Amino acid sequence: MSIGSVNKTDLNQKPTATAPWRIGVDVGGTFTDLVVADATSALFTFKSPTNVPNPAIGVIAAVELAANGLGISVQSLLANCRGFVHGSTIATNTILERKGAVVGLLATEGFRDALEIRRGFREDAWDHRTPFPDPIVPRHLRLPVRERMDKSGCPIRAPEPESIERAIDTFRREGVTSVAICLLNSYRNDRHERMCAQLVRKSWPEVWLSISADIAPVLGEYERTSTTVLNAYVTPRVVPYLRQLEQDLRAQGLAYPLLLIQSNGGAASVEQLVDRAAMLALSGPAAGASALRAVADMAKRDDLLLMEIGGTSCDVTLMNGGEIAMVDSFSLNDYHLTLPSVDIHSISGGGGTIAAVDSGGLLNVGPHGAGARPGPACYSLGGEDPTVTDAHLLLGRMRPGPFAGGLITLDLTLARSAIEDKIAAPLRLDAISAASGVIRLLEQSLQHAIERVSVERGHDPRRFLLVAGGGAGALHAVPVARALGCPAVYVPRLAGVFCAFGMCSTDIREDFLETWLKLLDQQSSDDINRGFSQLVASAKTRLAASGFALSDISFERSVDLRYVGQQWSLQVPVNSWEAWSVRAEFETRHQRQFGHYQPDGQIEIVHLRLVGIARLGRVRRPDLPALETTPVPCERRSVYLNRTSGFQTVPVYDGNEMRPGQAVSGPALIEEKNTTILIGLGDRLEVDASDNFLVHVTNPAE
Repeated sequence: MSIGSVNKTDLNQKPTATAPWRIGVDVGGTFTDLVVADATSALFTFKSPTNVPNPAIGVIAAVELAANGLGISVQSLLANCRGFVHGSTIATNTILERKGAVVGLLATEGFRDALEIRRGFREDAWDHRTPFPDPIVPRHLRLPVRERMDKSGCPIRAPEPESIERAIDTFRREGVTSVAICLLNSYRNDRHERMCAQLVRKSWPEVWLSISADIAPVLGEYERTSTTVLNAYVTPRVVPYLRQLEQDLRAQGLAYPLLLIQSNGGAASVEQLVDRAAMLALSGPAAGASALRAVADMAKRDDLLLMEIGGTSCDVTLMNGGEIAMVDSFSLNDYHLTLPSVDIHSISGGGGTIAAVDSGGLLNVGPHGAGARPGPACYSLGGEDPTVTDAHLLLGRMRPGPFAGGLITLDLTLARSAIEDKIAAPLRLDAISAASGVIRLLEQSLQHAIERVSVERGHDPRRFLLVAGGGAGALHAVPVARALGCPAVYVPRLAGVFCAFGMCSTDIREDFLETWLKLLDQQSSDDINRGFSQLVASAKTRLAASGFALSDISFERSVDLRYVGQQWSLQVPVNSWEAWSVRAEFETRHQRQFGHYQPDGQIEIVHLRLVGIARLGRVRRPDLPALETTPVPCERRSVYLNRTSGFQTVPVYDGNEMRPGQAVSGPALIEEKNTTILIGLGDRLEVDASDNFLVHVTNPAE
């Protein structure tokens, strides 16, 4: 039995769950979080250490811990589960660690180097020297197929079988285990790719196969090729792992399919992802989108900025008017993926982020992290590098001793020693000033990360509520909100298991796309409806194959638009087709994103997009009555607040005992099972009717 922590968030309920329930499991860098949402919407949370070499072991350990915490058998826990949703980091780590399959690429003759040529532009326009990472497929495994399709999708030359057979022979000799097929202009007509795939399967049935028409049927040779190759790279590692995990869970009682969080924020079964494992590239953090929707319901606000900080990173997501920002492409370790994804901006900024002084005498926080083991110096597991957690402990913001329900023990002496030796001494500072500098530098990075998804995209953070997620989010949220000008901070009770909570409310989702390339003003509603009807038919077929009735499925339609000659497109929702209305919405978004629009410009429809959604239902908890009693602090502690106030003796409250209607004024600390909230001088924290914490920030930046 794994050690772990359990927290029943609604202390007025009996310590037993009411069947049936849902289970969400999020594998993080330090902890594996599990949330059980029962039939009454009561929530039970559990944490166990992540097994980095084999995450599946950590998942099973968390399941065993939950069963023990609820006083039932693992068999009973899984047999009464109506939805087991898992956020897996295995696809992400496969790409980051370069531990995927040996991939061979079949490309149109003359175009096999598109993968290495890339697009030529860089994230940092001033960095001309840093080399791009080596291509996933070396040149000797990027082999030509003699065929040609013109730009309109008309066949010019059918694939030559001999060229495909020669490539297969080479792949076999070189130990290739996964083949990617990406032919020129297949986004307009995939017939040639299907013919190639048929020949490969006939000659080599056991090889893993990825086809660009199935993975990313989009305009852009490099984008399609890179995405298809990455899918071929991760699939042989990801799919066997997921199938084995599902088999293990079924052997112990799970009756329903294992569901996985995709980068688009929706869930899908293992079989739905068997040929599209790249959709799991942002699995885990993307579940924050579902949790953010639940927060919007609880906070009764639909303009939210999520800052979710765990042990290794900070993930930032924006909700504007109830709409969560999405992107159609993203990069992992400078490898490009054109896949629908929740717009998540991530930086190295967690509790385990390492602080160091470089050779020039400058303090840096990140990008390296201490990981789960050995972890921060204060964990007493052998770590020697100072981290953000060590700094908080030294500043009195965290309590020495057992942490996270006893999973680890925080040692103040080790934290002080690491900061003195590796930060304070090189900078000729005292330990407190060094620790304060680590926190200030991190919070500056957090501020810039939020500005990246808000200010840089035309949104004023002063009209948003800042949501603090993750175990470390609430320690930094108020100072960051003050710097941004956000008037308030919202800390959910489940902040410490935020993504696992989101998985309990995640819907099944499938994305479909068709390249259109026609002028907006020349398209009638009949033209557009015919295009969408084909996508709807595909969505119904795929979701029905997963066991969903057509009555359970809803659809969201949108179009990608751009001015003729423009490189980038903007996505615009389409409820009913009226060209003038679509144009007006596009111009509004263009003005916000780029600062201008062309009143009479020709607009081109690049893609039709359809999202098929099977609703699984939300976890909805009723509002609770307010209490008029005043909370009583459990202790008073000397805490370093900021450069102006320094150390002050502040009250510390047990957040688990606080109820709706109760409020405290800052400065203060509120300690929960899985997170700690820091509020400054003049700030006011109250527990709202949803039993979450709302902090009114004083003196936000103008």
